[in-house]
Parts: sequence; C-alpha cells; structure tokens
Amino acid sequence: MTQKFDVVVIGAGPGGYVAAIKAAQLGFTTACIEKYTDKEGKLALGGTCLNVGCIPSKALLDSSWKFHEAQDGFAIHGINHAGVTMDVPAMVGRKANIVKGLTSGVATLFKANGVTSIQGHGKLLAGKKVEVTKPDGSVEVIEAENVILAPGSRPIDIPPAPVDQNVIVDSTGALEFQAVPKRLGVIGAGVIGLELGSVWSRLGAQVTVLEALDTFLMAADAAVSKEALKTLTKQGLDIKLGARVTGSKVNGEEVVVTYTDANGEQTITFDKLIVAVGRRPVTTDLLAADCGVTLDERGFVHVDDHCATTVPGVYAIGDVVRGMMLAHKASEEGIMVAERIKGHKAQMNYDLIPSVIYTHPEIAWVGKTEQALKAEGVEVNVGTFPFAASGRAMAANDTGGFVKVIADAKTDRVLGVHVIGPSAAELVQQGAIGMEFGTSAEDLGMMVFSHPTLSEALHEAALAVNGTAIHIANRKKR
Repeated sequence: MTQKFDVVVIGAGPGGYVAAIKAAQLGFTTACIEKYTDKEGKLALGGTCLNVGCIPSKALLDSSWKFHEAQDGFAIHGINHAGVTMDVPAMVGRKANIVKGLTSGVATLFKANGVTSIQGHGKLLAGKKVEVTKPDGSVEVIEAENVILAPGSRPIDIPPAPVDQNVIVDSTGALEFQAVPKRLGVIGAGVIGLELGSVWSRLGAQVTVLEALDTFLMAADAAVSKEALKTLTKQGLDIKLGARVTGSKVNGEEVVVTYTDANGEQTITFDKLIVAVGRRPVTTDLLAADCGVTLDERGFVHVDDHCATTVPGVYAIGDVVRGMMLAHKASEEGIMVAERIKGHKAQMNYDLIPSVIYTHPEIAWVGKTEQALKAEGVEVNVGTFPFAASGRAMAANDTGGFVKVIADAKTDRVLGVHVIGPSAAELVQQGAIGMEFGTSAEDLGMMVFSHPTLSEALHEAALAVNGTAIHIANRKKR
C-alpha cells in the first residue's frame, strides 16, 4: 500500500529537519527523507551543518583557540604553566562526539513531534509523488500533498586541484586531520577557508591562503575587511590575493601547487591542501524530467520570494535556492514554508540575514555596507567604537576590532551593523533585532545596556552616529 503524507521533505539538514518538525507541529502528517550515513553506516540527520559543516568546524575552532590561549594568552592573567601540548586525535574525537549527540538529538525531536524518518535517496516525480531509493537498492514511491525540497549543497570541485581526501581535501576532509600539517595550503579566502586555516594555524601549521580575487572579504564592510586582513595576517595566515591556482601535482605525501599572480607563474609546496572555493546546490537525480520543477542558469531550483517552485504544492529551501548559503537562512525558510502550507501569510526579511565568520576575532554583519549604500546614493552617518575602549574587553584581554553602526543621514534609521571583535555574532544579532523593528541610532543610544558588557560597544557606536558617544572622542561633523 502506498504511503501518503500531507508533507514530504527531501533532506534533513537545518532547512529540511526544521521544516519537517514545524509541519508536524502544525498538524500535518509529515515524512522526512535523508540518505546521509555516518562512519558506522547509520543514518545521520542534520545535513552538512551538523555533520561536516557548522558544528564540527566550530568545535575545532573552539578547541584550537583554547590551545592558542593556553600557549600565548594565560601569562598576562598570572597563570603560569609549561609544556602544553595538543592531542589532535582527541580534539577530533571530541568534535565527533558533539556531532553524534546533535544528530541523534534530531532523531529524538522527530519522534517527539511525530515526524516519520525515511532513510534513502528522495527524487521528485510528476504529480507530487516522491521516489525513495533505499540503502538496499529497493524503491518505494510515496505520495504527498506538499513536497519541500531541501537537499543542501556540496563543496565545489576545481579541475586544477582534484580532491583525493588524502593530500588534497575539501572542507569535510579538513575536519579529519589526525596530525597538524607542517605546511598547509588553502584555496579560497572565504568563510570556510579562513575558519579552517585558523584552526590549523593555531596548532602550529604554516598556512598559506591562495585567493583568486584581488579584494579580501568583498561581501564585508571595507573597514571590517581591512581590519580582518591585518589581524589574520598578524596571527600567521599568509593570505595571497590575486593568486589564481592553475594546477597541482601530488608527489607522495605532498603537493606542488602552481598559481599565477601579478608577478607571473609561481609554485609552492604543501603537505596538505584544502580546497575551499565555495559550495554548489545538490540537484543530482533530485528531479524527474517531467516533475515540472525548473532550475535556473546556475543550477539552483527556481522559486519565488516565498520559496514556491513552478509546481503548486512543491517548495524548495536552503542552499538549493537563491541567496546566501547559511544554515539559519535555510531554517527560517523551512518554518516560513510550513506556515504557508498551513495557510498563514508567513514571510522572511531577506535584507536582515546576519553573516558570521568564526575566526578570532569574530567577524559579523547585518544589513548593508557603507560602500554599498554610498554606491546607491544614500547619504549616511557612521559611528564606530573600538573594543580597545571597552572595559569588559580589556578585562578579558580581547580588545581587537570595533563595532560600526551605519544610519540613514535623513531618518537616522539603522541600515547596517558591522562588527569585528569578541562576540561579534552575538552583538550583530542585537543589531538585527533592532533593525527588524525599524530602530534608529538614537533609539539604540537611549537604551540602557548593562555594565560592564561587550554590548556597550554597540551602544556607544550608535551614540557615535550622532556625535554623542561618551567613552570615545566624537568626530566633528562636517
């Protein structure tokens, strides 16, 4: 007998599993299809984010930063020690345990909310039917009133550096090193490249980042980008801009990489090479030719502003659709779609999706950059506050970076919040909350912030927009 569900979700990543849980909470019979398995061959929910992306990388970033602090940052606190070492397999093992706990937690949430978990590869057929190919090769077709496509993304491969997951690895392989490579190359100075490069640099690797673009962190505010480049370079990352990789050759346990820059053709040798040039949507065998769903010219599923595809009752969310490839964006799209299936007029504000890079210092922003606003002809007032003037940051010996608030010069409405420094991700979220409700810089300046906190830096930056900061000298308005 053919199984029938109100909602069938293909993919159990941060978009898919959240959509499935929300649909079930709204009273729909819901199934979620996932094929990914862990090293033990068991179904592992959570997608790239929980298994080989956001969570495991943050575990390694946290462990490596603690090691760095123990080596170089404790003495100023009066903590004396000697002989600190890093057990890399133990660090990687801790990461694996965190992943296992979270993925099993999703399975528990499915049970608690009545979501039917189906293991296998899901493919959309005509008439909102979904074909499921099981691990044993058997095939089942289930019917749905509504289908949500959430297959996620995978690392982009580049011909000049084919991944073998031994010497040349992608972001997944870079999470599994069992020893610190002496010479580590990273292709790509984006979020993934900088985070993974930071992990292994802190543990002692000589890290070289090869970035094809001439501009560093193009999506970030120019002031933040400049500060980040200076700080990360000081930490030991050798970031080469305008360096386009043209080839590589593996010789035993090392790889010789060829690239071109302003000085012509160059070669450099690494013990490991991480390819981190971005990600692409997973659409392989996702759509039957007659299912009616279309892809755009870049291979993403075509959707409208509410994630509806060209087929009524079929939606797509997360990395497989337009926009930034971010777990939190995917999750909120999943909730929005479930709500809209229920008949609610849910929507998302795509202008206020925060971006975060979990280096140290953290880099985060929400809203528009100063350069983008000026390019649009918008007159702005800008306020900045350095963490060097923050009592809380000084107490923590973490004073690098600043908070920058950008407001419309005519209305004082906050149009962007940009942070590089301690707890940047959390401070930007405070800005995002205010911006969602149309806050002005004056509004933020009138709020009472607890003392001493890092949040006071946001408060002071907002005051600085209108020249009324208390704990720094204000710039004279022209």
